[in-house]
Amino acid sequence: MKKSLVLLSLISASAVVTAQGWDSTYRSTYYEQKVTLHRSIPDTKNEIIFLGNSITDMGEWSEIWKNTNVKNRGISGDITFGVLARMDEVLSSSPAKLFVMIGVNDIARNIPEAVILANYRRIIDRVQAASPKTQLIMQSVLPTNDEFKPFKNHYGKDDRIRAVNNGLQALCADTGVIFVNLYPRFLDASGKLDKQYTNDGLHLTGAGYMLWKKILIEQKLMN
Repeated sequence: MKKSLVLLSLISASAVVTAQGWDSTYRSTYYEQKVTLHRSIPDTKNEIIFLGNSITDMGEWSEIWKNTNVKNRGISGDITFGVLARMDEVLSSSPAKLFVMIGVNDIARNIPEAVILANYRRIIDRVQAASPKTQLIMQSVLPTNDEFKPFKNHYGKDDRIRAVNNGLQALCADTGVIFVNLYPRFLDASGKLDKQYTNDGLHLTGAGYMLWKKILIEQKLMN
């Protein structure tokens, strides 16, 4: 299927909800650069897509898995609203597998857990309706570590991260979707993102990506 270049969905879904005290804007210049690029790349068969924000964006997924069918659809700074606005491109190839990790930037912007979970449900519904043969894997939000400085809006919110992860796990059970709880595997003894996996308290070092890979192999979701 040829990908549409029409970006009306991006425009209509973008909003700033200042009255409630949280921000759902996602259309940065980088977002548009990446989405227009993704829409310009031809679809291929049996794609395995990693979808998310900067934590996904920074991963060299085809090299990590030694598989050119593995595609990176991470966009730095993205939130659940932004993912929803580009689901048509993500699903246009009817991918064999779709791994989703999204939500930490929503939490940093104080988007309520109920809104995040409702958006998760919309993501699941879109996949199941548009590409029912796709194996959908929803992954938990990772912990953070407030001993670092660069991402102050993201730190100190692990109670909310755990609440979102618990809600996502329940939603996956209700909808028959695979849930991978990465969160506990990345914790140190004090309950923070372990420094052996991060150098800024939010994003992953190479060791973090190798642990992520190990977990997916252990759960027989990749090989």
